[in-house]
Amino acid sequence: MSVTIRPLETIDEFHAAETLQRVVWPGSETEVTPAHVLTTVAHNGGLALGAFDGARLVGFVFGFLGTDQASSNRPAMARLKHCSHQLGVLPEYRDRRVGYQLKLAQRDFVMSQGIRLVTWTHDPLESRNARLNIAKLGAVCRTYLREVYGQMADGLNAGLPSDRFQVDWWVTSARVKERLFGRRAPLVVASFTEAGATILNPTAVGADALLRPPERAASFAGMIALVEIPEDFQAIKTRDMALARAWRQHTRELFEAAFKAGYLITDFFHEVRGGRMRSFYALSHGDPRLEHSDN
Repeated sequence: MSVTIRPLETIDEFHAAETLQRVVWPGSETEVTPAHVLTTVAHNGGLALGAFDGARLVGFVFGFLGTDQASSNRPAMARLKHCSHQLGVLPEYRDRRVGYQLKLAQRDFVMSQGIRLVTWTHDPLESRNARLNIAKLGAVCRTYLREVYGQMADGLNAGLPSDRFQVDWWVTSARVKERLFGRRAPLVVASFTEAGATILNPTAVGADALLRPPERAASFAGMIALVEIPEDFQAIKTRDMALARAWRQHTRELFEAAFKAGYLITDFFHEVRGGRMRSFYALSHGDPRLEHSDN
């Protein structure tokens, strides 16, 4: 669909971003970034972009300058990055590429500042976010963060530890350009397993039709591996919070161990298997095609 992407400019537009947040993350006023913070950041080197359908704000992305802690021995100017804090789209505008268009505009903005790295966090169990961040945008992940935001009270996060991936988006890399502007065939499980990949967490479907993690993950072996997550984690939360907590603990242990062993997340895909949609992260060990391959 056609929306207009542009910076938020007036105080009314910044207040509209507050209202949008309440719809996207309902249930907790304390989780809303206030208009005065958005305004201050936007006027001081940060970013507050809106997606407009006519005069209506239907999505926004918000970020600010930060420093890359992975290179703490370098001067701050050499470690500058863009920290992307929030991306939200109204429910009725999801799956219409609005979030994708906002991220492309964000990429243009940070490149105009001479910045190559954008980082942000997302819930490892949210497949919608993984499809955008990893599969479509070409971000990678090697960092698992426990309880980043403490106990959250909004409708999407209440009741679970706020564990997150931190993803790295090297916006000028050949990898990202290929994802944004190239073409590739759809990924399927068979293409990975035929190349020797192991599904690290063979799942099962319970009598309640909900996907359940295994009691124990498979051993790490080989250069590539797959990890399955629920296709709709919010549905599991709604129906069985104990199972949702089990998924959080299972994936926490699995991803922490995988990253410690030298794996990183390089792709995400879903396919229909056994009559239901299934979602998988693809992990590579010491992937040599990483971030700094600008061209």
